[in-house]
Amino acid sequence: MRVVLDAVGKGRREHALPATSAVFESGVATLVAAETAQRPTVLGLIASGRMRPDTGGVTLDDRTDASALRRRVALVDAPEVSEPEPNVTLAGVAAEELMFAGRRSDPVAVRRWLDEHGVGDEASVPVSNVDPDARVRALCELAVLRKGVEAIVLVSPDRHGGEPAAWWAVAEDFAARGYAVLVIAGQASQPVAERTSLPVVERAKRDETPRTIGRPRVRRLTAPTKGGRA
Repeated sequence: MRVVLDAVGKGRREHALPATSAVFESGVATLVAAETAQRPTVLGLIASGRMRPDTGGVTLDDRTDASALRRRVALVDAPEVSEPEPNVTLAGVAAEELMFAGRRSDPVAVRRWLDEHGVGDEASVPVSNVDPDARVRALCELAVLRKGVEAIVLVSPDRHGGEPAAWWAVAEDFAARGYAVLVIAGQASQPVAERTSLPVVERAKRDETPRTIGRPRVRRLTAPTKGGRA
């Protein structure tokens, strides 16, 4: 699958999200820089078909189909949207996601799933206190259990602390398994992706020119430059 975000923006004078262009597709991990507390979630909602942009557009395999996008793209850990409640244990989060995926979600099945994914020791730990790397990997693994999911949009993994290299390795692992992976994080996270990836997308808005990083192919897209600040 291939998802193209063509100069998508949100809000009056694009205050909620400046015009942003990106591409994510099967087998590729892509990193998009988005600053402020709100913008990563807004971009994640648009990229996963859960919010309509005010400007620009989103296509899935060259077609505009928000319904198909929602079915095929999992929005993972987006603040105030799809992030787990901080005081719920990792086992509780797993039980809920297994249930939504149509899997067994009793305590025995949950413990087995956690053990199989190397996080059994953190079953009773509130998800907010789980190691950042383990949290990201567990939430992504749970997300792809749902039928029809072919892509992951992971929002602001850098907010949990830890080394960016750890969650970027998770993104690359899922890409290697054939998923399309879009990670939305702050500018400070770009260097870790640059060490293993090639620039594929560029975003421009007046004097704002953060890059989007992905692998392994090289593409360049530029969002139209617009006047005014977000």
